[in-house]
Amino acid sequence: MIPIKNKEGIARMRESCAIAAAVLAQMKEQARPGITTYDLDQIGRDLIAGFGARSACYGYSHGSRRYPAHTCISLNEEVVHGIGSIRRIIREGDIISIDVVVEYNGYVGDNAATVPIGRIEPRVEELLRVTEQALHLGIAQAQVGNRIGDISHAVQTCAEGHGFSIVREMVGHGVGRKMHEEPQIPNFGKRGRGEVIKPGMTLAIEPMVNLGRYEIRTLADGWTTVTIDGLPSAHFEHTVLTTDNGPEILTIPRPVSVSVSPSTTNS
Repeated sequence: MIPIKNKEGIARMRESCAIAAAVLAQMKEQARPGITTYDLDQIGRDLIAGFGARSACYGYSHGSRRYPAHTCISLNEEVVHGIGSIRRIIREGDIISIDVVVEYNGYVGDNAATVPIGRIEPRVEELLRVTEQALHLGIAQAQVGNRIGDISHAVQTCAEGHGFSIVREMVGHGVGRKMHEEPQIPNFGKRGRGEVIKPGMTLAIEPMVNLGRYEIRTLADGWTTVTIDGLPSAHFEHTVLTTDNGPEILTIPRPVSVSVSPSTTNS
């Protein structure tokens, strides 16, 4: 069953999403040549703690594995779930996907963006532009009365219409008290399929689009996914609230006024 947020839940989602957006915006500013992905992750850790929140990524369990970083930082051919490393230096011409997921007062905010480091190749620049465009076209379909497949179809049509490919094995999802809630939101599909969208849903819509083939594989660390052909991948994400007046993006950077409570201090 898809959780429907009440007034209090929506208010708390606004707080967690505002923090997630603020952290992502500041991390994007710090992504520059010469910094390691580990250092960037530590910047994210400190920013999250400064808001009195905690990383929903750190310690997240998948089977017997626990995610060891505070944010997901994925370079170039890395699609998602990249782990910051002192051996991975950001260089001119790279693209870097930063995924920030925070928990504050019992609710989770989730957002991501891919940023260029200096000048990048024109086709890669187009990949970033189209992936972000696909995100917003998907969000526009998150209308009450539509179906999840309408979001999926809009994303797929945009990305594939520009000659890019959609990652099939990773999908968007509901978000709220947990990082991953129902429904699953594939970035490919047909109109009119899937669950009916109702007011009070909070959806993490997140196109993952590859320059080359859509297939991916997971590295030996058990987390980092990369494109099968080694070509770049882009990832953009917002948490969206569905309302009778249309979709509302919750992860828009804005002034954050939150209070620190002992239960939400970062580990």
